[in-house]
Amino acid sequence: MNTDITLGNGNKMPAVGLGTYRIEDNDEAARAVANALQQGYHHIDTAAIYGNEEGVGRGIRESGVGRDQVFLTTKIWNDDLRANRVEAAFEESLARLGTDYVDLLLVHWPTGDYKTYWKSFENLYRQGRARNIGVSNFTMRMLDELLPAAEVKPQVNQVERHPYLVQKQLLKYCDKKEIALTAWSGFMVGELLKEPAILKLAEKYGKTAAQIIQRWNYQNSVITIPKSVHPERMRENIDIFDFSLDFEDLKFIDTLDRNQRRGPNPENFDF
Repeated sequence: MNTDITLGNGNKMPAVGLGTYRIEDNDEAARAVANALQQGYHHIDTAAIYGNEEGVGRGIRESGVGRDQVFLTTKIWNDDLRANRVEAAFEESLARLGTDYVDLLLVHWPTGDYKTYWKSFENLYRQGRARNIGVSNFTMRMLDELLPAAEVKPQVNQVERHPYLVQKQLLKYCDKKEIALTAWSGFMVGELLKEPAILKLAEKYGKTAAQIIQRWNYQNSVITIPKSVHPERMRENIDIFDFSLDFEDLKFIDTLDRNQRRGPNPENFDF
């Protein structure tokens, strides 16, 4: 079972996907993607800069799961954004993926003149070759700049989010604007799986720390894309639909917020 989130344009996006960041070997990426899809995943997240689009596409084909059953996300990298070569970079991604469309195309980082190159994303959306379009790592300030210039608003904003970086104001903002939030680095590269407060909740619910964090995101209508190449971890990360966190526990997890980032700050990155 994999429950969907409804996007602002009415399209559906699976609430849990497989992230593929740092799966740099295409053969390993193909195995991981095929395994995930065979275990019931319907959502795969990649990016041009990950260097694994070829393997991701191969994994989808080798899985035996129909392309129309897979929600596939990729991202346009910063160099191509700054050069305003979105559509050319998109064609290159399609060729590597071996598909003629993606389900979600994202601006990878808020670099360059995003109000200008967003027009290329809108063109691809209107053509139906990017069935949904969105951004990654955008702050409220950046969205305030982009939205007045957008004819098609972003359906998704993919950002770092976890119990040490709750991003409550951004979540409220995106909810009001009907922009779905996707969390990357949801476990803070494993650090949060050792957090005593999360472990205590895991014991209470008879679940793992990863499942508690996954469920916290899901009950906040946040999409998650945990990365794993291990079949048992993949199963664990998607097995979150048979329990609910109490309201008090849901709010308690928010209090763990330290405004602590694992990745770069979108306001001052340099790549």
